[in-house]
Amino acid sequence: MNVLRRIVRRPPQAASGEWPTHWPEVLRRVHAARGSDARSALPRLADLLPPEGLKGIDAALDLLQTAIGNDAHILVVGDFDCDGATATAVAVRGLRMLGVRRLSHAVPNRIVHGYGLTPALVEELAELQPDLLVTVDHGIACHAGIHAAKAHGWNILVTDHHLPGPVLPPADAIVNPNQPGCSFASKALAGVGVMFYVLLALRARLGVQADLATLLDLVAVGTVADMVPLDANNRALVGAGLRRLRAGQGCAGLQALLEVSGRKAGTLSTTDIGFAIGPRINAAGRLEDMGIGIECLLTDDAGQARGLAAILQGINEERRALQTDMQDMAEASLDGIDTRYAACLFDPDWHPGVVGLVASKLKERLHRPAIAFAPAEPDSPMLRGSARSIPGFHVRDALALVDARHPGLIARFGGHAMAAGMSLAREQFEAFRSAFVAVSAELLSEDLLVDVLRSDGGLCADEFHISTAHALRDGGHWGQGYPEPLFDDAFEVLHWRVLKERHLKLELGLHGQRFNAIQFNGWDGVEPARKARIAYRIVPDDWRGGEAIQLQVVHREAAAASSPA
Repeated sequence: MNVLRRIVRRPPQAASGEWPTHWPEVLRRVHAARGSDARSALPRLADLLPPEGLKGIDAALDLLQTAIGNDAHILVVGDFDCDGATATAVAVRGLRMLGVRRLSHAVPNRIVHGYGLTPALVEELAELQPDLLVTVDHGIACHAGIHAAKAHGWNILVTDHHLPGPVLPPADAIVNPNQPGCSFASKALAGVGVMFYVLLALRARLGVQADLATLLDLVAVGTVADMVPLDANNRALVGAGLRRLRAGQGCAGLQALLEVSGRKAGTLSTTDIGFAIGPRINAAGRLEDMGIGIECLLTDDAGQARGLAAILQGINEERRALQTDMQDMAEASLDGIDTRYAACLFDPDWHPGVVGLVASKLKERLHRPAIAFAPAEPDSPMLRGSARSIPGFHVRDALALVDARHPGLIARFGGHAMAAGMSLAREQFEAFRSAFVAVSAELLSEDLLVDVLRSDGGLCADEFHISTAHALRDGGHWGQGYPEPLFDDAFEVLHWRVLKERHLKLELGLHGQRFNAIQFNGWDGVEPARKARIAYRIVPDDWRGGEAIQLQVVHREAAAASSPA
């Protein structure tokens, strides 16, 4: 299907306040258009919200302080994605810094255990005989697992950021900014951010000296990779972590991952984290054992880190090949499916660790909520699904509505506005698809089904310069909820050619200048219009070096078909 895309220019905002004198006007107006002033554009650690606003923080500190005082055994249990891996590494490193001596960590295997703290995982962990179990990036929906852990006599501290159900689990303490009654102003913390806040509060409670800022490289990576909104609080955390990484002060594992991904530390951006670092960590949890990724983030030995990073690189290459095959299968199956409101697909040969990526690509292509399912394990009667959503459609709430209308249809679900996971019996797939599509049709308006590209307007002739590209790359922490600068102009298409049968290489003319441009996956078999309105980003051309810039084309259409809004 052809998705309607519309370029809408953001209303111009006055760049108020005293901005850094070296910031060009274009960078100031970009931040102003996102609601920032000179102070909030690049927030610092001093601007962080205090931990005291987190509900449950005092009970959590009581558990941890007592455990430290009794030399108790603390077991950290993470999740098998990048947020969970970084949160586990932050918890282990931070608790050691704060005096914990008896400390273990574990993570479920996606295929063997499923998501979170399950009863099966608890039984495997029983031989470790922990006194206190701390969940990171999960736990708020793990009722059965927490009941099983309590039956062993363990104390349970849940740290999580996912949305809770109507009943909270029976943990001894819960720290989650999204739980009912929590007054913490930022609800956008990732799992790694929640754990970092617990450590900040514990340091203050204990009155010890510990440089927790050394953990901010991990906090930044987990926050960006989990695609939580980068509100001012998260931007302060991410900015501090980026500064450490750019200065070569990241942990050995992250520096090794930078090397294998070919990224330069000195110019690292949130985009590099999202497209290079995060996927390599995530790959371990998707196809193998996230324990590999966690060990890479915990080691201080550079040689060991390089070896583990090389393993993660290999797993990621395998993941990419598998994802390509699954995406091709998904694309082929779309012809016979009604995708007016949502896409919901299942294939018995798909891998459960990659369905989230397939759903993400379907969502991007169709601009519709998308769910992809795979068998929980080969020949399993249970399916695991991963959902991705579009702005304005809260996918976890949609699943809750399906569950309320069809009790028992979904075995288990959880997540947040833009992403969710679920499990259901294979025999229930068609019934679930019908129910989810019906809810989507009910909740989605025609406006939400249009893919709106919000542009920062056009660039002046003298703004097409390498200094602009550098300023935009380095002058903001761009991401979910605080989007990377996007511009639009009407160009003359001077020349074009197809690269690798899918990408479109363009030479564009504007203001009497010629610009190199690339549109990844932009070849649709139709010759580009001679005059085109193009939404683009301006970036340094790393291939040509020097003062060269390149325009990354996000969208193009015949110039007469649209005008600035």
